[in-house]
Amino acid sequence: MSKPVIKKSLIEIEIGLNEDKHPETIHWRSNDNPNGKDFTECKAISLSLFDKEYKDTLKIDLWTTEMQVVEMDRFMFQTLRSLSDTYFRATNNQQLANDMQLFVDYFGKQTGIIIEE
Repeated sequence: MSKPVIKKSLIEIEIGLNEDKHPETIHWRSNDNPNGKDFTECKAISLSLFDKEYKDTLKIDLWTTEMQVVEMDRFMFQTLRSLSDTYFRATNNQQLANDMQLFVDYFGKQTGIIIEE
């Protein structure tokens, strides 16, 4: 049984498209953002939503035309690292979370984000 909703939060994402319909700007804001309620610019978003009825994941992945490959590498590295942490917190499956982290480390080394000594 679900607990009653006692508060709602609103997150807004605003995408500015060029004539080719590629993102030129991405801005977001939230009424709960401790840094203020104004729009904040970013270069990429990756949003995953798990549909309650169909048990399927819906994805929105966007990046601006000025996003550089090295920035995308870092964005993916940080996203993958966060996913392994999220998976562990949600499932408490330490072994699989560790296995995921091994790939994150491999990815970081291959992209030069993690420098081997």
